[in-house]
Amino acid sequence: MARAKGADGVSSMTGFGRADGAAAGLRWAWEIKSVNGRGLEPRFRLYSGFDHLEPRLRKLLGGAIARGSVNVSLTMEKAYGAAALEINEDALAAAIAAVGDIQRKIDADKPRPEAILALRGVIDDGRDQVRSPEERAEIDEAICASFTEAVAALAAARREEGAAMASALAAHVGEIERLTRAAREDAASGPEAIRTRIKEQLRDLLDGESVDASSDRLEQEIALLAVKADIREEIDRLDAHVASARELLAARGPIGRKFDFLTQEFNREANTLCAKAATSTLKQIGLALKAVIDQLREQVQNVE
Repeated sequence: MARAKGADGVSSMTGFGRADGAAAGLRWAWEIKSVNGRGLEPRFRLYSGFDHLEPRLRKLLGGAIARGSVNVSLTMEKAYGAAALEINEDALAAAIAAVGDIQRKIDADKPRPEAILALRGVIDDGRDQVRSPEERAEIDEAICASFTEAVAALAAARREEGAAMASALAAHVGEIERLTRAAREDAASGPEAIRTRIKEQLRDLLDGESVDASSDRLEQEIALLAVKADIREEIDRLDAHVASARELLAARGPIGRKFDFLTQEFNREANTLCAKAATSTLKQIGLALKAVIDQLREQVQNVE
């Protein structure tokens, strides 16, 4: 199965898919559930005798989804129901002999008939009967075809949930852009704010005496502090990250890993902005940025 990369936008890692199938007197059902995972982590619980299909099934699954912890189960029964059940006399005799042998060795209650009948192989429901290679190949092909249907249903469910998630991600990115713009506007007053703060601190130290604003030494200190507090590079990088985030949201294929890395870059710039903030307003903007970036990152953990 080829993955329709990104044709439906953002995909979630959470979803469910089911498909039924029948062939050669057998009936089965696939159920596939997926939740968040760092990579693609499938776990198969197949009906006995069909374990040989697992490598092929893994390939089919990997061709449709890229990330998530996926639980796959295959249940099977005879298509024409319980009326056609037959007792395997040889298996029943062996089970009764084994029970008798155990009772002679230890003090044990007699087993109930339904417990013996529940032993594997005692009842022949047609699932384990010997089949020709041609019939077995037919069953294998039909089972894989219905598995493909279940995987497609899973992928569709993940895309449907991802569509709702995409709007939330876009809203977070838009808020980051708004706060970055506010930080840029506030940063323009940074050098003057530093100048005012230093003069006020000096007046406090000098018991209210005036400060020589033309002092070269004072201007040098102000200039050095202004350079250290300059956040233009951080703002430029935040703008670039916003653009990258929007490109990812519009991209085809899995974006979760890339988006997760991008949120780390967002957070790095927000931390630096807070550390450099020359005004309380800019500090508050930086803290608001960190909060919305955390919200963005939580959402991204669900993205394929």
